[in-house]
Amino acid sequence: MKAILNVIWLVLAGFWMALAYVLVGIVCFLLFFLVVTIPFGIASFRNAGYALWPFGRTIVDKPTAGVGSVIGNVLWILLFGWWLALGHIATGIALCVTIIGIPLGLASFKMVPISLVPLGKDIVSTDSVRARGAAYPAPYPPQ
Repeated sequence: MKAILNVIWLVLAGFWMALAYVLVGIVCFLLFFLVVTIPFGIASFRNAGYALWPFGRTIVDKPTAGVGSVIGNVLWILLFGWWLALGHIATGIALCVTIIGIPLGLASFKMVPISLVPLGKDIVSTDSVRARGAAYPAPYPPQ
């Protein structure tokens, strides 16, 4: 089921959202050319992979994240996060118009938090989280 949802997601929304993250990552690496923006580029490329193939994966907090990630997230929100989050919200609303698109729209809404604050987060397989027995928010649809 995860593979079918991921393929449908890729065709309807994943490619375009991943392209937006890749463009942001390129801007962070090349145009700003600051050491400060390199973690933003890395986070953006990580989010691009998540935007391509979201089903079967979830977001968890990094236990080692500190004050630097908080400051970085504030800068990220101001520079890129708000319009990436708006893209996920608009995509989610558009996908929720049909019954078939509702699970895909909910997956788009699930990506809003990581598009706003990507630093200090990890994207992991839901199977690995279940195997470790860690608590995590249940993804929708059930995977």
